[in-house]
Amino acid sequence: MRIAVTGSIATDHLMTFPGRFADQLVADQLHTVSLSFLVDNLDVRRGGVGPNICFGMGQLGGSPILVGAAGYDFDEYRGWLDRHGVDTASVRISEVLHTARFVCTTDKDHNQIGSFYTGAMSEARLIELKAVADRVGGLDLVLIGADDPEAMLRHTEECKTRGIPFAADFSQQIARMDGDEIRTLLDGATYLFSNEYEKGLIESKTGWTDAEILDRVGHRVTTLGSRGVRIERVGDTPIEVGCPEETAKVDPTGVGDAFRAGFLTGLSWGVGLERAAQVGCMLATLVIETLGTQEYTLRRAHFMERFTKAYGEDAAAEVQSHLH
Repeated sequence: MRIAVTGSIATDHLMTFPGRFADQLVADQLHTVSLSFLVDNLDVRRGGVGPNICFGMGQLGGSPILVGAAGYDFDEYRGWLDRHGVDTASVRISEVLHTARFVCTTDKDHNQIGSFYTGAMSEARLIELKAVADRVGGLDLVLIGADDPEAMLRHTEECKTRGIPFAADFSQQIARMDGDEIRTLLDGATYLFSNEYEKGLIESKTGWTDAEILDRVGHRVTTLGSRGVRIERVGDTPIEVGCPEETAKVDPTGVGDAFRAGFLTGLSWGVGLERAAQVGCMLATLVIETLGTQEYTLRRAHFMERFTKAYGEDAAAEVQSHLH
């Protein structure tokens, strides 16, 4: 399968607060919050949902096509992605703007407060998917991830017009989108990704029930945090997959992106929804054990040993032949 991943391209500035955010909030003063957190450390990492997903797919031996906009400071980041199996030839480079930036603080309970600077991401709306498809010989699936909102709408409409299957994955952009936009983005999607909180927000903003949304998408994929993932399809029994045991909880940033990377790669292998979800959960576990979204190393033997322990010999036999 030729899978294109559209989404933000950014650098992450990740900080750790040794206390709890909740302890600093005064219930009757939430309308005038003024807080500063003294953090223990700062890590500057490569990020953005597009590259995070593509990096994971590359680690699993895939050849993902990254589609997005970056700044004139992207050269080093591009080299990193190229070395890890990502096709970056369809990334638009801005002549005037920096690459987008995510600044995030995580407390001891793994709650997060973040801010996002758009930068060059605003130019993603100028990218036409037809040019990408023509360059690579056609697209089998486009994941439309959190990006410039205008770009997300344009890519969705283009997929519908050209008959390209797409996955709707608006995650962080749900907060700024209205019901009409969300309805446009998910209607007709082959896959709809969200976490549990986003699932409820989607239903609230669209005014559609869970059943109504499921009627409009091929599959609804809901990540459940430490409980794994649930996959629903009209007329079928939901598939639920748990997470492998973690060795440590270091940093939750990018865990959802890693799941998507593993799930999409599994789909490209043709191993079925349950196996694809298991690959996604295994990759997500590697990420939560690592500081940074692209700092983990996938060693085939280690990956398969843990995968077998979590999901059994039969599942491992289906996956092992595909893992490079």
